[in-house]
Amino acid sequence: MINALESSSTRPYLIRALYEWCTDNGFTPYVAVQVDDTVQVPREYVKNGEIVLNISFDATSSLKLGNDFIEFKARFAGTAREINVPVGRVIAIYARENGQGMAFPAPASVSPAQGQPASADSAVPGLRDASRLDGESKGMHLVTGDMLTSESNADAPSGDEPPRPPAPAGGAKPSLKRVK
Repeated sequence: MINALESSSTRPYLIRALYEWCTDNGFTPYVAVQVDDTVQVPREYVKNGEIVLNISFDATSSLKLGNDFIEFKARFAGTAREINVPVGRVIAIYARENGQGMAFPAPASVSPAQGQPASADSAVPGLRDASRLDGESKGMHLVTGDMLTSESNADAPSGDEPPRPPAPAGGAKPSLKRVK
């Protein structure tokens, strides 16, 4: 029997599922990527170390959503480019039209100034690594805007239960919004 530490990442499976959901519902799937030297994208479109890519059928050619890489060809300013993104560098996938999708913890990157890994919290607004809430869980959940202003973890779960996402204000479904 394989335990959780030996199993493969769920990220590529969730990316494929949300890509399929977007296309089945007529939405345009976008991925947000944290760029480093392992990511092959046009650098002139990278802002603040991130790039957002349209991975719809109409915008790509030869799209492959693999377990390790997302690969495709796309045109940028009329020039065909080869795109190659390690799945671990994808920090979100969502529908352009309504912002619904999923954010993932940002990959740990080392800050040259401090030599310390950068926090996953800074990569996608509203996303916190649940391992900060309880020492054993490596999950994540979406944090509502009012929770972002408070650094208190008074409502943080304890014990063996994983953290639960906060109840959305006014009963609305939480959604991922693109921040420029």
